[in-house]
Order: sequence, then C-alpha cells, then structure tokens
Amino acid sequence: MPKGYSASETSVHFVGYHFVWCPKYRKNVLVGKVEQRLKELIKEKAERLECKVLALEVMPDHVHLFIEGKPLQTPNYIIGQIKGYTSHQLREEFADLRLKLPTLWTRSYFVSTHGHISDALIKKYIDEQKRM
Repeated sequence: MPKGYSASETSVHFVGYHFVWCPKYRKNVLVGKVEQRLKELIKEKAERLECKVLALEVMPDHVHLFIEGKPLQTPNYIIGQIKGYTSHQLREEFADLRLKLPTLWTRSYFVSTHGHISDALIKKYIDEQKRM
C-alpha cells in the first residue's frame, strides 16, 4: 500500500479535507484555555470518528483543520460532528462562552479536498492511460 494511504476491507484511500470555521460574529474567543481545550476536543472527536488529524491550528477567531476521513463519511458529517461536539463541551466547561455568544459556531464553514498529489498530475495520469 502506498505510504500515507489507509485501507479498509474494500478500498485503499486518502480522503483529506481542509476545513476552516469561525465562532459566531467572528469573536476572538478561541484563546488561552479555550484554545487548548478545543484542540483536545477536536482530536478526541476525530479519534471517535476514526479520522486522523493531519494538521490543526486554532486562531483567536477561526480554526484550520486538515483531517483524513473515510470514504463513506461526507465532509458535512465530519464537520457537523466536530462542531456540534466542541460547541457543547466548550459551552459546558466555559460559562463565559454562553454569556458572550448565543451559539459558539456559525453555521457555515469552508472545505477543500486535498490529496497527496496535484490536480495536474492526476489529469496527466488519466490522460496517459489510453497510451499505455
């Protein structure tokens, strides 16, 4: 199996997603203990989802997450699970978040798919298949 890929009974895959999302009103609330706890919670939930966190950065007003999922998990499912879980836990543990914001996260997010190779290389590979 190629390095960096995962295998299941029926597939070999690398399904990588880059997510970015923000707190409601883009408030600078992801600092200090909240930032540290958020990182722990994201990694905890990813593990329960059988996903792998490849990169994670928490800024005061947004989060970047590069995560490897499974082929049957949609991006919407993964981010919904992570945002729902982290919002619930953080608002339980940090009462000031409940006072500052009606909900922790906005409903929106950015997602982009990424793999180990570029789009150009994939297109070249596909184009060359007929020539082999």
